[in-house]
Parts: sequence; structure tokens; C-alpha cells
Amino acid sequence: MKMDPVVHFEMPAKDRKRVADFYTKAFGWQMQHLGQDMGSYVLATTTVVDEKTQRPKNPGAINGGFFEYNPKNPGLQHPSVVIAVDDINEAMKKVKAAGGKVLGGQKQGKPDDIPGVGLYVSFIDTEGNRVGMLQPTQM
Repeated sequence: MKMDPVVHFEMPAKDRKRVADFYTKAFGWQMQHLGQDMGSYVLATTTVVDEKTQRPKNPGAINGGFFEYNPKNPGLQHPSVVIAVDDINEAMKKVKAAGGKVLGGQKQGKPDDIPGVGLYVSFIDTEGNRVGMLQPTQM
């Protein structure tokens, strides 16, 4: 049976410099501050990655990032995981059929195209958890 793996984590941050400093000092993570065109996201490298694929070299290890905290949407301001899928449109249908709610990206109900990364969409599972799905560019 094919299983889609967790490949990324995300957490909200009210102050991107402060959160980057904390995780760098506490755990030695490397941070990359992305611009406004990428949602002011802070990429967190928590494990060594393959230079060619940019994927973790250590089996089971994942990297992550911090998104800008949005007080206008308090229900979605929690840590979450991102699951890699082969076909994001098919995965969106499966989420809906299983009882979840696809939130979509900038265009409601449609995945966002993250340059050099892939197609991304978030959803709410049956327990109220926000989770992300990613169809990586390499897949």
C-alpha cells in the first residue's frame, strides 16, 4: 500500500527574526528569510540536505518553516505538517471524500504554485487540524 509521507512542518510566528534566532540558538537550525513575494516565510533547515534535490539525507528527517501569524484567522494559527502527494488534485478529492475541507491557497479551492517547490494547498481534517499537502516539483 502506498503511503504519502510527511515532508515538512510549519508553525506560525509573530516575529520572524525572534523565531529564527530562537531555533538557531536552541537547536542549531539554519534559517533562510524569504521575501514578501513568498509570504515572508522563514525556511528552517533542521537536517543536512542533498545539494541536488534539497531533500533531507537522513531517512525520516524533515525540514520546515514559519509562516506569518495572522490574527484575523486565529483558528489556523497552529503548527501543522505537510504531506507529499503525487497528484494534488486527486489528493484534494480524497480529502473531501474522507470528510475534510480543502481550504485552498490564494485562489480559494485551488493549490498555490510555489516556484521551485511545487503545488501546495492546505486543508482541515475531520478533527479540526490544519494540514498541508504538497505536490513537489520533482514528482
